[in-house]
Amino acid sequence: MVADFKRRFWVCLVLTAPVLALAPMMQTWLGLRETLDFPGDSYVQFVFASVLFFYGGWPFLAGIVGELRKKQPGMMTLIALAITVAYGYSSVVAFGLPGKVFFWELATLIDIMLLGHWIEMKSVMGASAALENLARLMPADAHLLAADGSTRDIQVADLKHGNRVLVKPGEKIPTDGVVTDGRTSMNESMLTGESKPVEKGEGDEVIAGSINGESAITVEVTKTGDDTYLAQVIQMVRQAQHSRSRTQDLANRAALWLTIIAITAGSLTLIAWLAIGQEFAFALERTVTVMVVTCPHALGLAVPLVVAVSTSLSARRGLLIRDRSAFERARNLNAVVFDKTGTLTEGRFGVTDVVLLGDLDECELLTIAASLESQSEHPIAAGIVRRAQDQGLAYPPPKEFRAIPGKGAQATVDGLSVKVVSPGYLKDQGLSVTDDRVTRVAQEGKTVVYVIANERLAGAIALADIIRPESRQAIQRLKEMNIRVMMLTGDAKAVAKWVARELDLDEYFAEVLPDQKAVKIKEIQSRGLTVAMTGDGVNDAPALTQADVGIAIGTGTDVAVESADIVLVRSDPRDVTAIVELARATYRKMVQNLWWATGYNAFAIPLAAGAFYRAGIVLSPAAGAVLMSLSTVIVAINARLLRVNRNGQL
Repeated sequence: MVADFKRRFWVCLVLTAPVLALAPMMQTWLGLRETLDFPGDSYVQFVFASVLFFYGGWPFLAGIVGELRKKQPGMMTLIALAITVAYGYSSVVAFGLPGKVFFWELATLIDIMLLGHWIEMKSVMGASAALENLARLMPADAHLLAADGSTRDIQVADLKHGNRVLVKPGEKIPTDGVVTDGRTSMNESMLTGESKPVEKGEGDEVIAGSINGESAITVEVTKTGDDTYLAQVIQMVRQAQHSRSRTQDLANRAALWLTIIAITAGSLTLIAWLAIGQEFAFALERTVTVMVVTCPHALGLAVPLVVAVSTSLSARRGLLIRDRSAFERARNLNAVVFDKTGTLTEGRFGVTDVVLLGDLDECELLTIAASLESQSEHPIAAGIVRRAQDQGLAYPPPKEFRAIPGKGAQATVDGLSVKVVSPGYLKDQGLSVTDDRVTRVAQEGKTVVYVIANERLAGAIALADIIRPESRQAIQRLKEMNIRVMMLTGDAKAVAKWVARELDLDEYFAEVLPDQKAVKIKEIQSRGLTVAMTGDGVNDAPALTQADVGIAIGTGTDVAVESADIVLVRSDPRDVTAIVELARATYRKMVQNLWWATGYNAFAIPLAAGAFYRAGIVLSPAAGAVLMSLSTVIVAINARLLRVNRNGQL
């Protein structure tokens, strides 16, 4: 369409030259009346104007048919009526009817309208460029590995499940898969919004379109074609851009009313000028100008352009909008309810407290405990080892390791007899711990294990599902936005109370069974609150559906993702605040565009109708077209000014 408008504009611009040269008014202005005036010049002008009307005006003539078939008269209807009236009247004048021809006004009007549409279409393309960039992420070819280790290049579309491909440094991953050989870092920023390179090794999943770092790797294909993550993102973005929007419905109704106003105002303008004694040609020119300047083109683009920008922009930041109406509701949120495990927390055990009960310091206690637990695959053991590694502690390998069935484990570490045991072991041995610090962490629902060195109690280590550092930032930001923050979990009350206190939540609901989560959301809604639910599990799906806005963590289950209105690619609660920020900014842009698209008519219509005629200000149809096109371009540029940074701040 861009190329078509461009071609028509340049052809019509060339054809306009003889029309202008033969126009009596232009000849008088240029002082060439005697030079260019010849018998039959009106017929020559008619021929050029006819070509201009049918060739240059064809998009608008075809457009009126489509709009009337849909019973939605709009911009094309007004332009087509304006140029048809101007051409029809000028044609009969050229063949003898007394009056004034509008051929040069017709030619310049068509030129301006084609130019305006050409510029506007380029602006529309620019607004959707982010979506096109997503599509361009997919490479065309892949290096297929044969059984003998040789490679040959094939098209990505020809890859099959189970194929192995070689990805060289700096190349894009051709399709979703699993690393089977090599280790590298991966740039996934174009897909997830995460700028930090992600380490990938054997067994790790990779996403099509992400960029390989410093080393060559071998990837086994697990998904192809429309099943890949990138393909699903692109499809999700397309669906969101075409989904229903309440703001768009408002704009469509406004555009219909503006069309009715334009036709009515044009008719009244014609009648009024004829009633006060002006010639028909002057009155008709004012009517054509009113209809052109009132074209609701900017209004028709006011919302779709912002939708295109915000949807594509959110996809670039790892915020995938599946339902536009729900996204619009996000700007009015009063409460956000988070699932706990895997959303506010990491979903894995980690050390939260180290209580010293003997002569060892914290580093010594963690060192001997990590040494012993390095031989175990239990989640508690993994949490203790991870804490020691995070603190940079080097621990020796244990000797004589053996498990204490159901109670813990023991081994020799640097000559010390070390045991890491449960409270049950202490009870069996007749030992008791009266330290208030241990009592407190136990009451918080944390798992407590005890470290014994040379048969003496050295300390206690408390573990729990680790709270994400990002959760604190997300909740603080939501509160600054006057949004209540709640937690909904099936976990024990003691654990939920601890997490709620640590994060300073407004409310929490604990020990909620999966089938009761949706009921809880409904109870919160009954308070008159607009509620968003954020979760990642199968048991969150009913609650995600019940909420006004359902937000799924992208790393969660397919059921949760399919039940949600918005999907967060990263497991980062801060992206919830980014959604609210983007929803509010998008709405502001829509309102700004709607005001501009309709508000300029308050002065444009009287100006076009000739209200300032006595002051010497008269707007020609071509000048009216310039004014209308300018409003459209401003709306397009304003939409493209919508921007959001990594943390969702606008």
